[in-house]
Amino acid sequence: PLLMGKLNDNFDVGKVYLRPTTQQLDEVRVTAEREIVSSGLNKKTYSTDNQIAQTGGSVLDAMKNLPGISVDQEGKVRIRGSDKVAVLIDGKQSSLTGFGNQKGLSNIPVANIDRIEIINNPSAKYDASGMAGIINIVYKEESKNGLNGEVGFTYGLGRLSKRKEDLPSDLGSYQYNPKYIPSLSLNYRTSKVKASLQSEVMAQKNLPNNEFTTRTYRDGRIIASQVAENRTQTQYIVKGGLDWFLDDHNTLTFSAIFDYESHTDTSQVPYIDMLSEQRNRYWSWRESEVTGFANFRVDYEHKFSQPGHVLSASLQYTRGWEDEAYFLNDSSAIRQSRDTTHLIAIEHTIPFLLDYVRPLRRGRLEAGAKLQIRRIPVSYEIGQGPNSIIYPGLGNRSTWGENLYAGYANYVFEQEKFDVEAGLRAEQIGVFYDLSPENIYYAQNDAYHYFRLYPNVRMSFRLNENNALSLFYNRRVDRPGEAELRVFPKYDDPELLKVGNPYLRPQFTQTIEAAYNRDWDGGSVFLSAYYRIINDPFTRIYAEDTTNARYNIINRIYQNVGSATHKGIELLLNQRINDFWKLSGSVNGYINTIRAYQGTVLFPYVRPFSIDRTVNNTWEAKLNNTFSLPGKTEVQLTGLYFAPKNIPQGRQLARSSVDVGIKKIVMRDKGELVLSVTDIFNHFNIRQVIYQEDFDVQYGNYYETQTIRLGFKYKF
Repeated sequence: PLLMGKLNDNFDVGKVYLRPTTQQLDEVRVTAEREIVSSGLNKKTYSTDNQIAQTGGSVLDAMKNLPGISVDQEGKVRIRGSDKVAVLIDGKQSSLTGFGNQKGLSNIPVANIDRIEIINNPSAKYDASGMAGIINIVYKEESKNGLNGEVGFTYGLGRLSKRKEDLPSDLGSYQYNPKYIPSLSLNYRTSKVKASLQSEVMAQKNLPNNEFTTRTYRDGRIIASQVAENRTQTQYIVKGGLDWFLDDHNTLTFSAIFDYESHTDTSQVPYIDMLSEQRNRYWSWRESEVTGFANFRVDYEHKFSQPGHVLSASLQYTRGWEDEAYFLNDSSAIRQSRDTTHLIAIEHTIPFLLDYVRPLRRGRLEAGAKLQIRRIPVSYEIGQGPNSIIYPGLGNRSTWGENLYAGYANYVFEQEKFDVEAGLRAEQIGVFYDLSPENIYYAQNDAYHYFRLYPNVRMSFRLNENNALSLFYNRRVDRPGEAELRVFPKYDDPELLKVGNPYLRPQFTQTIEAAYNRDWDGGSVFLSAYYRIINDPFTRIYAEDTTNARYNIINRIYQNVGSATHKGIELLLNQRINDFWKLSGSVNGYINTIRAYQGTVLFPYVRPFSIDRTVNNTWEAKLNNTFSLPGKTEVQLTGLYFAPKNIPQGRQLARSSVDVGIKKIVMRDKGELVLSVTDIFNHFNIRQVIYQEDFDVQYGNYYETQTIRLGFKYKF
């Protein structure tokens, strides 16, 4: 008897004796089809080919419809309500998604992506960052010999309607935004080499933010404003790799990713006194920004004579850059003036990894080590007009750095009725943040070290061939990145100012989960209950700055806020109703408990802030229907609903979306034509209410969510 489980790819079966015989066969036919949702107890896999309603969009668009995932107003992915997610490309950290912080997901076209994997409870071999889990984006890879590939083009039109009318300004907010997205994928393979190249270009007009804010002060004033981030953008992404098979046991791989993005944002921000219906300020700005990443990696793999027995090593260098210039114009009764800011941030990251895997008769042993060095120097220049709104005394530079030393061991044991995976990761971290001597807001530079152990345990019990139970425990960490620490404010809205906190500390999380999985012919169900304990969570809080006699400023600044808990139940369902109708859906209900907390804000002066204890039940539901029609045509109808939920200092209101997509196979199965419409009714915008002692804030981000796309792909 041989146990073919789901956790191991190699099996030691001893000697197998074969007796020759002759049998006349007519034919042997093997067919297979990947399910829309492949739900296992260790990870969930989603094929992008089945995300028809999001074809032609970005990876972020595709994730919006995946079970258990939501997207917030800053474009961050949330798993089970948390945005502390680690994002990998082909199982590795890369410059496209950052090291420890999400970035770039909205700029990765989904055309060349094969599948998206979600790991809620990662093992010790993964980095300890990302309390909510890991998302792995896997690019397409062709196994055929010779030259082959795929070419595609998508045209889109965004923001077809306005849910909320603009406040009076000359520019308003962009509408009917065009998008042009060509893509190319090439693969070449022989017995000695395997080469691949994927490239995309995204040229578009876009509305990434359209923020309406109404501030009601206790003295009776009501001020309304709108920040419409009208963007013209071009982005180029090239990803390539070369596998050189030195012999049967040794492989050398060279890979690189290059991402270059340039955009110009323009906005005219009116501030309206709602009592007198007079415009008391007119703020306008233009931002020119160039960002990019270059990622170079070399991997070496040695396969021992025993199948699955592997030693691998990799060295990587990532260089990221951000060149951001703001040109600010103020028109009010107080001042007629201009200001400028110019920020340049350069990221250098060098990780070295060593991994070892040895198969055992009933499992495998994994071990490895990692060394990572990161440095992000930032330069900051300002030009101040009369009565400038720009905070003085910040200095003209900062440097953030992190040194990480890690080692891990992970053991997998698999039996017919149960399996166990247990691991331990140890990480030593050293962090420093150096500010300019001219900085008057923070008394000293910040530096600290800490050592932590991160265990993980998973036990699964197979009740029978179709039913299984599993228990999980792990401990993880989320480290604030340079963006959360950055002391230089962003002046797109000078009265609602976003700024980082250089004294921010990591948050640590413990997660316990119990899961049940049942498979049957044509479908499956996955049910899990999870509980998280979060120490020192960090988030943006609202704090009023009253030092300016001409107008009030509200700072949105990152702070650690004590402790929190998060518990919930997640249900995933995948079912083939009949030959032409497949259905998948999910419901995720959870309870956020944010404990009362009192702290101190240091910028721009020392003052207290407080958060009341809030407990709120909320839930999210998604439903995907895919219909196979005659003529090799598929139609997908998707609906999702996010119920209201509590947030620090307030509440976020409900939102929903309905998407539809049509895919037709043409040109003898070599061509694919897709038409998709996202957020048909334009109800996926974000609305929040913030309550403070001296003021309330009604916030709505009516950014671009409604898009129509027409795309074509051809395989050769």
